[in-house]
Amino acid sequence: MKILKYLGIIFGIFLIVMGGVLAYVAATFDPNAYKAQIVQLVQERTQRTLKLDGNIKLAFWPGIGADLGKLSLSEQKSDKVFAALEGLRVSLKLVPLLSKQLIVDEVTIKGARINLVRQKDGKLSADDLLAHDEAQSPVEKGGAAKGPFAFDIKQVVITDSALSYRDETSGSQYAISKLNLKTGRIAPGVPADISVSLLAEGNRPKLSLTTDLKTRLTFDLGRQSYALQNLALELKGRAANISNLTLNVGGSVTANLKNGEFGAEKLVVTAAGMRGKEAFDVKLDAPRVSLAGDKATGEPLTLSVKLGGSDASTSVSLRSPVSGNLQAQQFSLPKLQASIAVTGPDLPGKRISGELAGSANIDVAKERAQLDVAGKIADSTIKARIGITEFSQPDIRFNAEVDQLDVDKFMPPASAAGGGGGAPSGVAAPEKPFDLSGLKDLRASGSLRIGALKARNVKAADVRADVKAANGRIDLNSLEAKLYEGTLNGAATVNAAPAVPAFAAKAGLTGVNVAPLLKDLASNETLEGRGTVTLDVTTRGSTVTALKRALDGSAAVRLADGAVKGIDIAGAIRNAKARLGTLRGEETQQADARQKTDFSELTASFKIVDGVARNNDLAMKSPLLRVGGEGEINIGADTINYLVKASIVGTSKGQGGRDVDELRGLTVPVRVTGPLDAPSYKLDFGAMISDTAKQKVKDAVKSRLQERLFGGAKPEGATPPPKDGTSGGSSARDALKGLFGR
Repeated sequence: MKILKYLGIIFGIFLIVMGGVLAYVAATFDPNAYKAQIVQLVQERTQRTLKLDGNIKLAFWPGIGADLGKLSLSEQKSDKVFAALEGLRVSLKLVPLLSKQLIVDEVTIKGARINLVRQKDGKLSADDLLAHDEAQSPVEKGGAAKGPFAFDIKQVVITDSALSYRDETSGSQYAISKLNLKTGRIAPGVPADISVSLLAEGNRPKLSLTTDLKTRLTFDLGRQSYALQNLALELKGRAANISNLTLNVGGSVTANLKNGEFGAEKLVVTAAGMRGKEAFDVKLDAPRVSLAGDKATGEPLTLSVKLGGSDASTSVSLRSPVSGNLQAQQFSLPKLQASIAVTGPDLPGKRISGELAGSANIDVAKERAQLDVAGKIADSTIKARIGITEFSQPDIRFNAEVDQLDVDKFMPPASAAGGGGGAPSGVAAPEKPFDLSGLKDLRASGSLRIGALKARNVKAADVRADVKAANGRIDLNSLEAKLYEGTLNGAATVNAAPAVPAFAAKAGLTGVNVAPLLKDLASNETLEGRGTVTLDVTTRGSTVTALKRALDGSAAVRLADGAVKGIDIAGAIRNAKARLGTLRGEETQQADARQKTDFSELTASFKIVDGVARNNDLAMKSPLLRVGGEGEINIGADTINYLVKASIVGTSKGQGGRDVDELRGLTVPVRVTGPLDAPSYKLDFGAMISDTAKQKVKDAVKSRLQERLFGGAKPEGATPPPKDGTSGGSSARDALKGLFGR
């Protein structure tokens, strides 16, 4: 025991002597006298210029410390500043160094400025310093690593510092400024409280984010394990096309780089902001996730996404356990459940919701994902397979089947679509443009099948279409459907890339019953019949009215066994005989749905320019009538101006009418004008009377000529000789003079 006592005394004396020596050295040694040598040494070793503008202060007891004033270091072989400091203070405990223990009392950095540049040749402006550090590493060539230092830092403080990065190959620039960091004790296996705040900015993508981080860090460098507990990360600002961004991350995260293991518990990530003009709110809740080697497991994750505001929004919630292979970067959501809710003042019940179930597989390395879901949304049962490639700019492939879909339930009422509500009385509010901006970045292709479809009150069944979207354009090809007892074949295009969207459609309707089609499509009941309709049109605009006014193309119709409703031309002509003696001029009458003009065949073709459809080849046939016509339909203004000419070619016997044989060959002009939903019909009886009178004169002339020339009825094929021996020409002239009293 005395030996230990003596050793203790000797050790104490040794410390006192050493302390005295170090104190003397500290008092008498001036490091500032060696600034020139230090600058020269740095220049020789690194080809960089070191400037020491402040005083260097050293301390040797009770620890080794240095307090550097203002200094800067240039880029290699350049006068440009690579790094600069307003001040640096470091203090180490002396005795632990003897046993390879680096115990730091304090590290304080003030006003650091570091500028990193990736040059056009791909080299980093700090590569020479990193290479120098590697050359001085404890791992010697052909040898083993030396034993590691056991370090312990009481505190690290960084204030008002900045780091900038510029890539000359791509033109991207990023900067961290207003960097402030403060830690507690940093040592292997010891939890350390850490707080960081900074401002991050960049140009590709554009971002400006303030960041605040508070957490407790535990690490073990030997095992390469790290843990962040009580994580509280908050980012605010702008990133890419997202403004008013607020991102929060909370929970605990662990990582073992040596074993390739990662984990998270009670991890909650929330993000909110504006993407363009659309608000979004996202939340990810991960109770427990474990990624170990080739295995990924975890309790069910919940992802909630809300788009839009309080009046109209779309919310999606996803929930599923996780499995996969971390090394291959392949993950699976085997029991995926999705809840969807859409709210809006114009929706039925102001809300539409649904549930989907299925699975998802994700291959991060190959940037591929596949989703298989089935379920019900509103009144529609849906089954879909969706594939996604290229996550940065998604390319979507899909195959979807829907049993029934009522699009009108998702559309605003007609008054709202037309801009009603809020407009002064008697003044039409401006029509609200539809927004197709979401189509500009869409890349998708696939097939769509709908059992029963209703859109704009038009009903169809067995709808099939191939869809392709790219570069702001959507093409619907191989469009097929059954509707109104007939079939539809066609194609359509929507091009949202131009400033003014463009549309095109080609369609052929075969065997269609036009009466219910027109009634559902345009609330119009003026035409009946069954047959074919062809359409080839293009248009441009951002509102329905603009589309109607810009419509160009052609159309044709061929119908059989139908009727034009609103007027009974045959009936009007049947009454004409009684009116011929008293009626002169025109008669106008409004359309009467109870009346109609039957036809056995109707054909017409139209040329459409600037929303006006013109026709000059109308042909309508019936046992009693032959009808032709020409005119125009102003689709943009919803008006018609058309002249119909109806001619009597048969008898009305057998059709419940009176005998009109005396009017056979008579043509009655009918002018159709006014709004499409309630046109007026103007029958020109004056023209009809004039035609009748002309016909009677012709008949009389013919009869008198026969009497004078032939003495009555002309024998077929006979030419009587002149009675007085004169020429036949003179006799004919005399007969004509007698006929007209001359």
